[in-house]
Amino acid sequence: MNFKKSYRVTAYLLLFSATLAGVTLVNGCKPKPKPYVLTGNVKVDGEYLVKTKCTRCHDLAPVNSLTKGVWENHVLVDMAPMVHISTYGGSYFKNNPNDTTGVTIAEWFTIVDYYKKLAPDTLTPAKKPSPLIEDWAGFTLKKPAPVSYTSFTTMVAYNPVNHKLYSADAENEKLLSWDANLKSDSLGSFPSAGFGVSFDKDEQGHNRGFFASIGRIERVDFPNGKIVKVDLDAKDINASQTYIASDLQRPVQTVIADFNKDKLTDVVVCSEGIKKGGVYLLKQNKDHTYEQSTILNKRGAVQAVTGDFNKDGWPDIMVLTGSGDEGLWLLTNDQKGGFTTRKLISFPPTNSSTSFQLADMDHDGKPDLVYTCGYNYHDSRILKPYHGLYIYTNTGDWNFKQSYFYPINGATKAIAADFNGDGNLDIATIAFFADMQNTPQEEFIYFEHTKGLDFKAHAVPVSQYGRWMCMEVADINNDGQPDIVLGNYANGFKFIHDLKPQWDLHLPLVVLENHMKK
Repeated sequence: MNFKKSYRVTAYLLLFSATLAGVTLVNGCKPKPKPYVLTGNVKVDGEYLVKTKCTRCHDLAPVNSLTKGVWENHVLVDMAPMVHISTYGGSYFKNNPNDTTGVTIAEWFTIVDYYKKLAPDTLTPAKKPSPLIEDWAGFTLKKPAPVSYTSFTTMVAYNPVNHKLYSADAENEKLLSWDANLKSDSLGSFPSAGFGVSFDKDEQGHNRGFFASIGRIERVDFPNGKIVKVDLDAKDINASQTYIASDLQRPVQTVIADFNKDKLTDVVVCSEGIKKGGVYLLKQNKDHTYEQSTILNKRGAVQAVTGDFNKDGWPDIMVLTGSGDEGLWLLTNDQKGGFTTRKLISFPPTNSSTSFQLADMDHDGKPDLVYTCGYNYHDSRILKPYHGLYIYTNTGDWNFKQSYFYPINGATKAIAADFNGDGNLDIATIAFFADMQNTPQEEFIYFEHTKGLDFKAHAVPVSQYGRWMCMEVADINNDGQPDIVLGNYANGFKFIHDLKPQWDLHLPLVVLENHMKK
């Protein structure tokens, strides 16, 4: 037996135990922080409580970001259970008076009084930096033949490999393809509406799509969404379907890459539930089955993009979350089958983030952030002056600074592209939750670049033709210029009381053909 080694191990353990006891003793002697004592000043107490209690799960929502009525009747009612407060009939209760977690009932009533006293009665609309110019801005409208049913288009997507346009509809849960004359062909059906797709080719050279079949469209945590792999060249699309993931809460997007460099295509899924959801990696195995793991445990994952963001030769992921803990997240590939997570920018939960794109808007060689917010179907269904189009410039190492804002009620998506061929990026936006009673023209806006980060905002007059839930930019007519496809989800999601459609209910989509080339 090695007595010297045994002695050293024993001595080390005794020293470690003594050190640990000493640390415990010192920490035990430190005075515990005193609980906050309410002063009776609603403003002082309320500010302290919301900063300490209401930021455990998300950024602070400013008191003036919503009206008194929305705070009192919707948001606070929804948030109360998070701090162990029960609600019934407009009253609040602490089920267990001895429960010291969350907040006390006195603290909760202070928070409620804070919002009642300091929140505004109404929100003042934001002033636009430049007026909307109502013209066609170099686009012409191309329409398909109307359909007999109400259109509920949930996806429009262009496959650059086979040069085909696809769409999905929630009414009949079908997948459609469209030719250059906008004549449709019904290819097959999904288990539920398709909301997003990524295209590539399989080992046999067949075009295939990885579709996010959402399950329940309304925002509920009901796990019946699926990821469907489809051979788009098959004679029978339905027979070619393979479910590579099931039992998901509202999957809304897929992106693909070989994340572990095993020469097999993996799939990343954004799942956008209410209390559940996240970002999932479907790692493809050698037998072409898929193994699911969670790589970002954040509900409300809206959109993801892939790229080598740290330039180490491995694909990374950037993710936007649009409810709860809202923000932009960088998931860096650790080259071991996992990812390290860094939050790049935070947004308040009232933003309801909807889309993002990385694009070098200022020509400095660094990708900037083009961002929209405005999913106006959460607990606060009112028009908000901070919804709209933002540009955050990249100051280095993925740090962002807000450099541009244009208010758009209910902004849903933005796509930057050089539409007029002048070497600068313009931007197309849609707003599914636009102010369709007063300014329906904000449903689609084309931002023509002028100089620096200044734009002319063109309200292209297409609001009469549909209510645009989805948008795609691609050279549809093969003339070398990017065109715009708008998908019409013609009814439902009426956040404005008694809103009656003033648009065409029977056009699945329209194409804005680009004729701006100089």
